This record gives sequence, C-alpha cells and structure tokens, in this order.
Amino acid sequence: MAYTFAIGDIHGCIDPLNRLLARIEAYASNGTIIFLGDYIDRGPNSSAVLDRLIAGPPTGFDWICLMGNHEDMMCGAYDGRSDRDLWLNNGGLETEMSFGGKVPAEYLDWAARLPLIHVDTHRIFVHAGVLPLFPLDKQSPRDLLWHRFPPDEAGDYWNRHVVHGHTPSKSNPVTIGNRTNVDAACVFGGKLVCAVFDDAIAGAPIDFIEVAATGDA
Repeated sequence: MAYTFAIGDIHGCIDPLNRLLARIEAYASNGTIIFLGDYIDRGPNSSAVLDRLIAGPPTGFDWICLMGNHEDMMCGAYDGRSDRDLWLNNGGLETEMSFGGKVPAEYLDWAARLPLIHVDTHRIFVHAGVLPLFPLDKQSPRDLLWHRFPPDEAGDYWNRHVVHGHTPSKSNPVTIGNRTNVDAACVFGGKLVCAVFDDAIAGAPIDFIEVAATGDA
C-alpha cells in the first residue's frame, strides 16, 4: 500500500513538526509527504522549520514542499514586490528574529522556487484553494495562495479531492464533500495535522495524524 501524507500550516512550530514526522514514520516505512505551505511567521522557530524542510525527507520517503502565502510575502518583502511592513505585521518579525536578523539569501532562494500546486491521480494539493469557475491549469497564483473557500463549499474539482490549509480553525481537520482542510491552527494553540491518503483510492483521507501544539500528544 502506498500512502501520501499532507501536512497543514506549521508557522514556525518546530516541536510539533518533529513529533508529527516521527508519528508518520511510525505509521508507514515509506510514502510521499506533502507540505501545504506557511512554514514561517508567527511562531518562534521559523528558521528551524526551514532547516528541517531543506534537509530533506527521512529514508524511504519523498516530500514536496508547496508555497504558502507567507513564503510569498517574505520573498516579496525582500525582492520589492510587496510591502515589507505588511509581512512584518503578519508574523514576519518573528521570522527575522528567529534568524537573528535578516533572512539569509539561500532561504529566500529556496522559498522562491517552491511550487504552488501538486496534482496526482486522485487529488489536488494546494495551500489556499482553487476556483472551479476556471480550468485547473488556469488558476491564478493569488487564488492558489490566498483563496478562502466558503465554509460549506463542496465542489466537483475536476473529479479530484482538494487538500488545503490556509484557513485555520481548531475544529479542523474537516472534510466537506470533495475538500479537506488540514489547518488546525497549531500556532494559535491548536494542532498540527496530517491527512493520510491511500494512493490507490480516490477521495477523502483514510486517516488523520494529529499532534498538539504543546506537550507530547
């Protein structure tokens, strides 16, 4: 059996990330791990989270890191595309503090190269969302990074299941029709969540792995 694991917004929470990765390794000896973006900002250890992601997957696993709107804001603040104060006021200050000052160029280069979306046979993985009004290959970067689904939206999504984060709630993970939100507000005292998919089976997650923001759970 082949598994894909999709991890929600981390936001500088390195301890929950390490505990969740250990739980994934206990769950399966191999698979694909997809990170849905927002690795940085707000939490205290953004630099450590990026170091862990850049270091690569444990033996037997592949992983894919998608871009979140916070990575895009960070890159834009440094390359002049967007307002630096907007980023700093949305958690960027904590990110810079975790680096002891400015974010080094190699981290910015890594973040700038992250893909916005990953599509496999049965599912669409994206940070924020998609707009079914447009073809899948015509989605705008802004929508992929910033869109918020209406709470009860359950579309067809080109016969695939959409897996996303971006819209935090301590009541997540939630599956509504053909869509699962795995942003369980870890940085706000919630949980860090991983949705587990059987690659051979279409549709919703077969399981969730959850760790609390603090403690050993």
